[in-house]
Amino acid sequence: MRKWISFPHREGISSRQAHADLPEGAIYERELGRAGFFGPASHLHHRHPPTDWIGWEGPLRPHLLNLNALGEAVSSLSPWVVPDLLFNAHCSYRIWRLPGPMPFLVRNADGDELLFIHEGAGELFCDYGHLSFSQGDYLLIPRGTMWRIEPSAPLFVLLIEATNDSFQLPERGLVGNHAIFDPAVLEVPAIDERFLAQQDEAPWSLQIKRHNQVSVVTWPFNPLDAIGWHGDLCVVRLNWRDIRPLMSHRYHLPPSAHTTFVASRFVVCTFVPRPIESDPGALRVPFYHNNDDYDEVLFYHAGAFFSRDNIARGMLTLHPAGFTHGPHPKAFAAGQAHAKTFTDEVAVMLDCRDALTLGPVCEAVEVREYVNSWQRQSKEK
Repeated sequence: MRKWISFPHREGISSRQAHADLPEGAIYERELGRAGFFGPASHLHHRHPPTDWIGWEGPLRPHLLNLNALGEAVSSLSPWVVPDLLFNAHCSYRIWRLPGPMPFLVRNADGDELLFIHEGAGELFCDYGHLSFSQGDYLLIPRGTMWRIEPSAPLFVLLIEATNDSFQLPERGLVGNHAIFDPAVLEVPAIDERFLAQQDEAPWSLQIKRHNQVSVVTWPFNPLDAIGWHGDLCVVRLNWRDIRPLMSHRYHLPPSAHTTFVASRFVVCTFVPRPIESDPGALRVPFYHNNDDYDEVLFYHAGAFFSRDNIARGMLTLHPAGFTHGPHPKAFAAGQAHAKTFTDEVAVMLDCRDALTLGPVCEAVEVREYVNSWQRQSKEK
């Protein structure tokens, strides 16, 4: 892996290093970048916050959804019944509350499914065996897998589908294959006593989702009747507590450094607790930026979200491509004062190359005034 040395152009008063040692009188840095945070970028230094607007009109605005307020609309024994919150041709994003044990099996024939367990715990039974899970787990279920869940505590699950695609791990590059998380922490299902005990001769049905339509197949026995298997395709479990984030005490790393799973047209990142940058010249909050090629979605799982005001766990934000965004005024001021030395936030980010559409269910739980949370008057309250 090599790269030729390049000499980016510099104009006027600027810092020598992005996100650090910002010039006096122009401490508001804004990144204009391509291909998310993976492509070419420039950094502009402004006299005023780039988000210090006093008015906003038109459809290109950020969205804040309080997913805690979604009740019966997302409560079902089947994940194929709950509506899409966000979707495009390559991804669908849903919230699912499972009220009890699933009396049938399901299979996604449209793509891989990634479950993030926001609340609750339970037992997963699938083609590959039995796997226990709990709050904070990712469950990656390959396309075509039969599965069902028996919750041991009420479940609030985030579902991300890689439509007609698969989830893979990002390249680790210079830091090596054991950085961020060692593959040895991944857990897989087992053909154990609990799995064998659930095999019976009673009729079982399977709900297969294909092209967002559901077909039902019924057997006179439980088709999860494997007694063993071998191979390298399987359900895997990863808990956010096993993620050891990349950090720099002198430089605020972009979200791409926290990528956990990748698909062809989007990435899933995980923000976990870490020390905040300590170097006197380092930026200590996310930088203002134009992510002009990706829609950014952030689901807030736990902790205090250090770059946002008035955000609670179970909420979701969507920042569409073309929208300049960054820390809220209070968060920026706290970063300047180095008021915190550690962030305890846990959040799941989805960065989509293709524009996302909000489903109709979002309208009832949207916090419409979110776009005003960056306004000048918010600093004076």
